[in-house]
Amino acid sequence: QVQLVESGGGLVQAGDSLRLSCAASGRTSSTHAMGWFREGAGKEREFVAVILASGGSTYYADSVKGRFTISRDNAKNTVYLQMHSLKPEDTAVYYCAARYYRGSYYNGREYQYWGQGTQVTVSS
Repeated sequence: QVQLVESGGGLVQAGDSLRLSCAASGRTSSTHAMGWFREGAGKEREFVAVILASGGSTYYADSVKGRFTISRDNAKNTVYLQMHSLKPEDTAVYYCAARYYRGSYYNGREYQYWGQGTQVTVSS
């Protein structure tokens, strides 16, 4: 079991920056990758970014590439999502997720554990 707790969401203006945190506990040593997803109002949950436990490779959705950075602090068992140049279309509930296995990192159904989500609202 892995428990995930997100924090850092809030209300910001377009162009601002925000950093989300995801604190993990439990069987974190067995995780293969940690990812961020988001779900806007009336929209399906979509992939944002992922970081692999081994080697630290990262992958991003095209919509956030160049603006968002995913990173991790292994000592703190925490994954971060640094967001710059935020746009109103980035408004969503952001979820942290963990997976034990390789596969399609873009597919939320392949992640075994999820946090409760944190709201990010970007005003124009």
